[in-house]
Amino acid sequence: MSPGNTVGELTEAAIGIYIKEKRRPLLGSSDPQFYELHYSQFSLESLKPEEKLMELGSRNFFLCPKPGCAMNSSSYSTEPRILAKSPFIITKFTNFLL
Repeated sequence: MSPGNTVGELTEAAIGIYIKEKRRPLLGSSDPQFYELHYSQFSLESLKPEEKLMELGSRNFFLCPKPGCAMNSSSYSTEPRILAKSPFIITKFTNFLL
C-alpha cells in the first residue's frame, strides 16, 4: 500500500488478504462496508474511509466489525451443533471404518 491510499482502500486490501490466507476466525462477510479501522482495539472512534494513510501518523491499525451490522456468521457457527445433536451421527463414519 502506498501512503497515498485511503483508509477504505486499506480496509478492502486487508480483508482480501485475510480471506486469501484463510485466516481464523472466519469473517462473517467479505464486504468492506461492514468493517472499520481503529487506531487501537480500545479506541471507540473509527477512522474515516476517505482519509489518506499518510495523514494519520500511524502504521498500525485494528480492523473491527461495524457495530450494528448484521453479518451472516450462522452458516459456519451452527453447523457443528446441528451435527452433534443428530442421533445418527455415527452412521456418517461407518463407511470410513469399512
